[in-house]
Amino acid sequence: MLWLFYAFLKPDGSMLLTINSIGCIIESIYIIVYLIYAPRSYKIYTTKLLLLLNVTVFGLIVLFTMLFAKDAKRVTIVGWICSVFSICVFAAPLSNIRQVIITESVEFMPISLSFFLTLCAIVWFFYGLLTMDLYVAGPNVLGFLFGVVQMILYFIYRRRAKRNVALEVDLAQTQPNDRQPQVKVINQPVQPSESNV
Repeated sequence: MLWLFYAFLKPDGSMLLTINSIGCIIESIYIIVYLIYAPRSYKIYTTKLLLLLNVTVFGLIVLFTMLFAKDAKRVTIVGWICSVFSICVFAAPLSNIRQVIITESVEFMPISLSFFLTLCAIVWFFYGLLTMDLYVAGPNVLGFLFGVVQMILYFIYRRRAKRNVALEVDLAQTQPNDRQPQVKVINQPVQPSESNV
């Protein structure tokens, strides 16, 4: 929604307005479907988060920029805010990257998502570059870099054997005052079963 507001403020923002409107419609459908099928506690949490971010934060940004900034300054302020939020979105998969390295498994990092996010970042970067819009081009450099890192990790770890991690708790070494028992991690290759073959 921030990019819609940015496109609305920008004199030549019709392309941004059109594309981000379509994106908002698709994302709204996705959220509605999620809310229909999610457990009750997730529905409540997601609704609170949506109200906080989409109503409160977005509303405050619109209110303050419209009241306290002039035309050209509004575009600059909202452009910077959009860039910061875009960088946060691109940095979010860092936890997945960490998990892939630790577990040596790409189970939580689908290649199709990484590929299309990278492709999207490339297209938006060139759009920003061609229209001389650094607020669009800048964050997509990071999006491209993070996407490439994800794809490289995918191709490094995709062929590694899946490992079954077994935890062995050594209760004999645990003292009564210890808060945590001694834990040993044993990596064992997973044997294919007839149902997996």
